[in-house]
Amino acid sequence: TNAYFVKKSVGVCPKKILLHWVVDGVCGREPPRMADYGNTWTLVEWMELLDSLSSLFRLAVGKKTPDEEVLASLADVGSGYGEAVLTVLRARREEIRQALVERTNYVSSSTLQDFDWQIKLALSSDKISFLHTPLLNLRLDVKENGALKPLSVEMNREELQTLISSLEAANKVQSSGGHVHALIRKLLGY
Repeated sequence: TNAYFVKKSVGVCPKKILLHWVVDGVCGREPPRMADYGNTWTLVEWMELLDSLSSLFRLAVGKKTPDEEVLASLADVGSGYGEAVLTVLRARREEIRQALVERTNYVSSSTLQDFDWQIKLALSSDKISFLHTPLLNLRLDVKENGALKPLSVEMNREELQTLISSLEAANKVQSSGGHVHALIRKLLGY
């Protein structure tokens, strides 16, 4: 069904106006209105069209999908229509990326203010008399809605490695990832 809607939308809108309006909606501005297109689509078709195109733009940018893959996913709409979508995607890729980053930041309003860590060696527990397990105590000062909240986490080696992998993945996503990278280096002591 995506092919049908894309083909129909590009054919109706000269100079890719609808596609640009869809990107406006993805970026938090006013999306296209069904009323501007008369009786071109039913309400259900209109909602599916907006959802399909919005998802296409978000996923293509969020997953850094190469142009060839975007075209391949639109192969059933015909090369002219796929090219129209790709032209708009190329022109507004950075704007879409920035909107996705802002949306993610909005969802996560907490910010790390400070942290401290210490390593201890657990020699025994109530279940095992001899452990020799290194544990990391990580104290985070997180600012959420203006209030500073201290959080303490105790992790074993595997849990620490999972945390580091998650931070490294976040660093790759973030274009100015120096802050996360510095945190990782400081946690590892280098």
